[in-house]
Amino acid sequence: LKLAEPGDDLPVGTPYFIPRDIPCYMCTDIPCVVNCPTDALSEPLISDIDESEKSTYNINKAEMGVAVLDTKNCLAYLGIRCEACYRACPLLDDAITIEYERNERTGKHALLKPIVNVDSCTGCGMCEHACITEKAAIFVLPKEKVLGRLKTDYIKGWEEKDEQRIDTTNYYKDNLKTDQQTLDYLNNTDLIDE
Repeated sequence: LKLAEPGDDLPVGTPYFIPRDIPCYMCTDIPCVVNCPTDALSEPLISDIDESEKSTYNINKAEMGVAVLDTKNCLAYLGIRCEACYRACPLLDDAITIEYERNERTGKHALLKPIVNVDSCTGCGMCEHACITEKAAIFVLPKEKVLGRLKTDYIKGWEEKDEQRIDTTNYYKDNLKTDQQTLDYLNNTDLIDE
């Protein structure tokens, strides 16, 4: 880890690393937390608490950033077999998976495309460090610069707690038994007056 200096595009003193040079090796004892002079590496954020209220480090909870894939320059997307980023990922088959797709151009070979799971990616940079292209086709960026954010006025019906917000709104529920009854209701000219 380095501490940002003036001109590094980060607040001075912020710990950071350059994954292409030296990634985070995801040490399970996380020595950088203890040695961090700024407390920017917060122990509660990377700790699990068990039933006995004992706290243990869990490096998989780290959120250093998220890997972004440049599919235009990734060898795997061009049809050349390369699994460098996938094999380097410490969260194999979780943070990066491989999607198998038929190569339409040749009709004979499969494309083995890496896919980043942003919910599991810690931003360690092992994938960027391992990438064999001249300029890495996979690279780590801060999550806030990469990921979007939903507004609060959307109802996500697949989330039970979020769906509870529907109960406070007025909405039409179709209680009619058949499609024909529904059509008759919708085509009723008396509704125009309402």
